[in-house]
Amino acid sequence: MSSEHEEQENLDQSTKKTSASAPSRSIWSGNITIGLVNVPVKLFSMIYDKGIAFHFLHKTDGQPLKYVKMCTQDDKIVPWNEVVRGYEVGKNEYITFDQKELNEAKPESDRRIRISKFVDYFSVDPVYFDRTYALLPDKSKDAYGLLLKALEKTNKAGAGRITLRTKEYPALLHTYKGALVLTTLRYAYDVVDPTDFEPLHKLETPQKAELDLAVKIVTDLSGEFDITEFKDTYMERVQELVKQKVKGEKIHIEKPPEVEAKGLMIALRETLKQLEQK
Repeated sequence: MSSEHEEQENLDQSTKKTSASAPSRSIWSGNITIGLVNVPVKLFSMIYDKGIAFHFLHKTDGQPLKYVKMCTQDDKIVPWNEVVRGYEVGKNEYITFDQKELNEAKPESDRRIRISKFVDYFSVDPVYFDRTYALLPDKSKDAYGLLLKALEKTNKAGAGRITLRTKEYPALLHTYKGALVLTTLRYAYDVVDPTDFEPLHKLETPQKAELDLAVKIVTDLSGEFDITEFKDTYMERVQELVKQKVKGEKIHIEKPPEVEAKGLMIALRETLKQLEQK
């Protein structure tokens, strides 16, 4: 098979799949601890941000560019064995750490997810959700299966902590499609309170007629959420451009028509009319 056909086949397959491929290597292993009960588990990546991966090339010769660590004092490239981690305590003033010191500072959650309490999963605001990982049994399938069924039966999630690489996260242990999964959370101080934004302090109360039309539109457009209805159309368009370039075809991009700006009331009425015609 030619490289051109292989490239097109890979692009076609990436647009047809509705889920990512399961990884074979875990990124963390340890125990879920509830009181004196230990459940050995391995953590696997479950979320992938698939998109278009571009490489930076040298325009004149088309060759890939390298990223190097350059010393700002002597403008020389620094080899990896001479790199240390520095924490800035003042302008251009650092204290340094080696990897051994940082490893020794890691908390219990580097090796153990200790569940401190069980909560209602839907009581946690999704704004705090960070990333979800699959938890698979390690050595003890009985303990894993028991915890899975207990959480399914009670509809509860376990709150705890986990350290991944160089950060400790709050985390929720919950179930998803017959498996235990772990969702890392953002800290409260990582999330901006939207009421701190000044423009929200000056919102006007909508007119009743406008609100009635808006509510009718929301009601008519209501339905069940299905994530498979959503596609990355930008990625699909770029992949189509890649196919055309591989074939040596001339690139032609159609621009979407411009939407005419209308008054709020007129826009509401015309939107409702369009919905009624469907």
